[in-house]
Amino acid sequence: MIEIKIRVEEFLKKYGMHYGAVDIGQGCRDFLRDMERGLDGAESSLRMISTYINPEGDISVNEPVAVMDAGGTNFRVAVVSFDGDKKPIIEYFRSYPMPGSTGEITREEFYDAISGYLMPVIDRCSKIGWCFSFPTEILPNKDGKLLYFDKEVQVKGMDGDIIGDSLLQALENKGVKEHKTVVILNDTVATLLGGKAACPERKFGSYIGFILGTGTNICYMEYNENITKLPELSSKPGITIINTESGGFAEAPRGSIDIDFDCSTADPGAQKFEKMISGAYQGSLLYEIISRAILEGLFSAEFSRYFTGVTGLTSRDINEFCLYPFSDTNVLARGMCRLDPECDNDRITMYYLIDMFIERAARLTAMSLAAVIIKSGKGRNPCLPVCIAAEGTTFYKSAQFRKHLDYYVKHYLNDKMGIFCEFIKVENSTLIGTAIAGLTN
Repeated sequence: MIEIKIRVEEFLKKYGMHYGAVDIGQGCRDFLRDMERGLDGAESSLRMISTYINPEGDISVNEPVAVMDAGGTNFRVAVVSFDGDKKPIIEYFRSYPMPGSTGEITREEFYDAISGYLMPVIDRCSKIGWCFSFPTEILPNKDGKLLYFDKEVQVKGMDGDIIGDSLLQALENKGVKEHKTVVILNDTVATLLGGKAACPERKFGSYIGFILGTGTNICYMEYNENITKLPELSSKPGITIINTESGGFAEAPRGSIDIDFDCSTADPGAQKFEKMISGAYQGSLLYEIISRAILEGLFSAEFSRYFTGVTGLTSRDINEFCLYPFSDTNVLARGMCRLDPECDNDRITMYYLIDMFIERAARLTAMSLAAVIIKSGKGRNPCLPVCIAAEGTTFYKSAQFRKHLDYYVKHYLNDKMGIFCEFIKVENSTLIGTAIAGLTN
């Protein structure tokens, strides 16, 4: 088995895809440099978008707010309020398909769909919180200008749209006459706010919102004086949540298979970091790695013939193989179902390919989180760790990811860098955080 592991390692190193190619220290410095450029308004692959949201606002009680959560796959709607103990009450929850996620639609079709989703609850609220999980420039009035869609969502003619104002116009077209206000924020920002509200009895140095699911992103709390590209903020005391748009980071060490895969996507050259670690791309990227490994002779002729009939992989396929490598239903294991030595070698080869692939994602994640913790100026005191409110199926459901991430947090962040953090999971954090933003901002 050690010979198989060495062979897999040599293959991944040849194409620059081995986790060892990720220098956490250097990567952290590169990420920090891009963060600082983005805050200064200089050219940067990290957009460092100001949310104009101060996380210290007081939550009003017993006031309903309509909450929308637009993600890569689903569009969720609910009404949220907070009782006298500031505990959230979630009502009228519904989940719908995300418009544009299964094929290109027009701008008019997009707004018609989402305003229709909102109509059953809009008369209950005067305030709307909209969690919009795509690159968006937040405006000082808390509306948002869409930069572009990612995660394979396709809506023609929406780049540059002022989305909150356009939503209100669509509601008016459906007969809604009462005045409504809209606050736009990212799912990562909503996760941070939800995490901050969930632990009032704990003391943390600062808070980070982290998403690793269909896509990936990080937000954190920045001192206004450091946001020099926005004089209206940098001249005022206080803190503002910054959405880094970390999925766009372009300086991470990519292998040749990463580059070839990027060129095959709908948006080549964009979201380079996201394409290396997030769930939307995980299956397709591993498919390319396996295809290249077959050409290099890492798998048997029998499995190689079988794989020609496999048209694609998903992150779920990857996870299920790790959990059930002898399954006769998993798309990868099914090609190795016979218990003979050659099939067993295929199975072990596949395990090491996946494990090292996931370890690279964990190492890249640790690198990016370390940079954000350092930029926050907190986390040096182990008794006041930075709270990382984390969301996403890739983060929580990957069979291999957390063991690798926890290793790098301990041995690199804690022991080598002297920074400390704690991951927390908050039920419905996105909905709760979006409600807080809608009520307090």
